[in-house]
Amino acid sequence: MSARQAAEQAARQAYGRLLALLVGRSRDIAASEDALSEAFLAALRTWPDDGVPANPQAWLLTAARNSLHNMRRHQGVVDASAIDLAILQDEAEPEASDLPDDRLRLLFVCAHPAIDAAVRTPLMLQTVLGLDAGQIAAAFLVAPATMGQRLVRAKAKIRDAGLRFELPGAEDMPDRLDDVLAAIYAAYGTSWDAVPGADTGQQGLIGEAIFLSRLLVALLPDQPEARGLLALMLYCEARRPARRAADGAFVPLKHQDARLWRRDLIIEAEAHLTTAAQRGVFGRYQCEAAIQSVHVQTPITGRTNHEALATLYRLLAQHSPTVGVFVAQAAALLEAGDATGAGLLLSRLAPGDVSTYQPYWVTLARVAAATGQHAVAQEAHERAVGLTEDPTIRAYLLASVRPAD
Repeated sequence: MSARQAAEQAARQAYGRLLALLVGRSRDIAASEDALSEAFLAALRTWPDDGVPANPQAWLLTAARNSLHNMRRHQGVVDASAIDLAILQDEAEPEASDLPDDRLRLLFVCAHPAIDAAVRTPLMLQTVLGLDAGQIAAAFLVAPATMGQRLVRAKAKIRDAGLRFELPGAEDMPDRLDDVLAAIYAAYGTSWDAVPGADTGQQGLIGEAIFLSRLLVALLPDQPEARGLLALMLYCEARRPARRAADGAFVPLKHQDARLWRRDLIIEAEAHLTTAAQRGVFGRYQCEAAIQSVHVQTPITGRTNHEALATLYRLLAQHSPTVGVFVAQAAALLEAGDATGAGLLLSRLAPGDVSTYQPYWVTLARVAAATGQHAVAQEAHERAVGLTEDPTIRAYLLASVRPAD
């Protein structure tokens, strides 16, 4: 492995852990990010000559601490002896990989009520999970520059307000939990279409999201939505082996070989969903997990219960009235035989919200074809192809029968 590859691997695997440790001492996210960036640059300069260290993450953490220490001394922000003491205390602690609670603590700090609600989840995605402003902006359907400005302001707010870096009390935990769950789910979502074996940072987010979700369930076993999110991701992961053919080609759900689905993950997901339902408090993630549960029952029953899916999507839209949910609801209505209802639902969406949202155009193409609007279907199909970034999904759309045919 080359020095660059080792540094990139360390960044993918431990960026959030390293940053959480640095922020825990400095209380300054932006400065900690700068220090960590300096550490990675130092690695690229020195590792090719000196060799990759036995523990790259520990090397990077030490280099980042030293960089942060030097920045603070230069700026005269705090007494130098206090910095030395903090660094010595850090060095006596376990390695970053052994301290998942630091990342969890940072997630909850980013969900502080003093931070603008609209930026809490994006802040977590960048700070703890390592996504860049462009990726986050795409997930939230806003311009990258706009998202970048929001993140800069949020970090300054944390620094200037001196927000406490600790888990909230039991009475405050539920109020922050929704934002934390949203960040974990968004992180998983960015990895959903990653091709197995591809050298992308998104691949590492899959395990990271599920790990943090398991951690939350252990911390808050009586919170049904925490279990609902874990169940949702486990259902999705169970189907991952069947989502790509041997040559990497995309395989849609209805054509997947259910024998490739991971039964162990499905059983675990069902258990979490059942436990969550026993609490009697229904929420977004339980609803989405229930939708996935319906899909995994198809090989057993021999048919997909489209009526149940349409009902669940209607409930989901009540809990989470987002563009993505409305588009998915329209697709479910179409599958249930209500093409007219699906078309009406799509027509209510604001053009500015769906102009670059690829699933909308895929669904519109199918709905328009089902209602005899072939010109609209053809145009929507072409728009969907143009907006598809994944080459395997684009190939699938191009190879499929065009809606107007």
